[in-house]
Amino acid sequence: MAAARTPQETAGLGEPEGLNGGSSRGSGSGRFGGSVRAVGRALRRPVTGMVRGIRRVTHAHGAGESGLGKLIELHAVNGAGDVMVTVALASTVFFSVPTDEARGRVALYLAITMAPFTVLAPVIGPLLDRLPHGRRAAMAAAMLARALLALIIAGAAASGSLELYPAALGVLVASKAYGVVRSAVVPRLLPPRFSLVKANSRVTLGGLLATGVAAPVGAGLHLLGPRWPLYGAFVIFVAGTFLSFSLPPKVDSAKGEDRALLSADEQRLHGPCGRPPRRPGLRTVGTAVTHALAANAALRCLSGFLIFFLAFLLREHPLAGQSAAVSLGIVGVAAGAGNALGTAVGAWLRSRAPEIIVVTVVAIVLGAAVTAAVFFGAFLVTCLAAIAGFGQALAKLSLDALIQRDVPELVRTSAFARSETLLQMAWVFGGAIGIVLPLNGVLGLSVGAAIVAAGWIPTVRGLLTSARQNNTTHPKPT
Repeated sequence: MAAARTPQETAGLGEPEGLNGGSSRGSGSGRFGGSVRAVGRALRRPVTGMVRGIRRVTHAHGAGESGLGKLIELHAVNGAGDVMVTVALASTVFFSVPTDEARGRVALYLAITMAPFTVLAPVIGPLLDRLPHGRRAAMAAAMLARALLALIIAGAAASGSLELYPAALGVLVASKAYGVVRSAVVPRLLPPRFSLVKANSRVTLGGLLATGVAAPVGAGLHLLGPRWPLYGAFVIFVAGTFLSFSLPPKVDSAKGEDRALLSADEQRLHGPCGRPPRRPGLRTVGTAVTHALAANAALRCLSGFLIFFLAFLLREHPLAGQSAAVSLGIVGVAAGAGNALGTAVGAWLRSRAPEIIVVTVVAIVLGAAVTAAVFFGAFLVTCLAAIAGFGQALAKLSLDALIQRDVPELVRTSAFARSETLLQMAWVFGGAIGIVLPLNGVLGLSVGAAIVAAGWIPTVRGLLTSARQNNTTHPKPT
């Protein structure tokens, strides 16, 4: 006796389609649904594969277990959002008008945004010192604030309203607050046998790579309309808001941050007449940090100068055979590649002789600037941009190593904030020089070389002396 067949088995016997019209429709819709799912999987596979690949890189060598991998991803989101805002502002303030008018707009932008920032920035570090238990919330707030401000800028850019400038100031302050908190978070997330310099290098490199990817995406969005890069920034910063809370809870812990003391401060622990010493800061940590900071300020000043001077120069005198936009793109890519290479080399060198590294890289940048000024040409200008980016990244990592070595943890967050403020102001000062200088290549690069020399010559002796003293006090193990 034959067993009763189930509907599935009956369907598998291949009944004539005319006897069961419903079966025909069902199999057709099933084939269509399967095709849709197959196409969806095919389209999703490159994205998921890329995400898994990124996750493997950012979480390698214990970074996933410690939480450093999540911070690298958060910093990549931060860099991508910032570059979207930069693309939108550049198109609004710089590229949409003739060169002479663009100079006035850029100068107005720097004056309105940077002048209040000089007052607000020194307050950021001490304020965040008093909020050590809310670092994840502070990073999320900085992300959310920039998301909302991106929408305000989108409306102001379309209407030409002056709201553009205070909103841009807010983005700048929120970005700086995020950077200060990030500097304080990194030591909490170190994997085993990971130096702070190596961790900072990984975080910085993640941000640079994300910036390199987001820049052409932002340019593509701009083709759809001037608001679209800002809408992209809104989405990215909202994602960063949620990603901030995925960091491990230990980043909100302040345990032990008020116990570290410099060896140089131990003799002054009780001060004269048994009184405790005044709160240590950048002026009480010796010459290494202050000289390295001055050298870095010269490089940051050169960076601001080259950005604005070459931007206007290449608009009027593009590289041979290239348009103004392509010329700016070539120089920008060279600078970004040099910055990424400097970050990678910094991770490889770790914290070996940071004073010597600062002296060497500033000397190399000075030599490149002098050469480009004497033998002015397209190739040497591109090389100078790459070398300046390389030197700036490597010297900044060396400065970070010195601050982490010589500044007590009690005030390290403030030290990072104050050093970043000085470097930002140096960048603005260099940019202002680049705006007002006549568009003469030889003259401009000669001024750039003079800027680097002014920061390098007074610091060489102090940094070399500090390096010798550190080697004497802390000899390397044999």
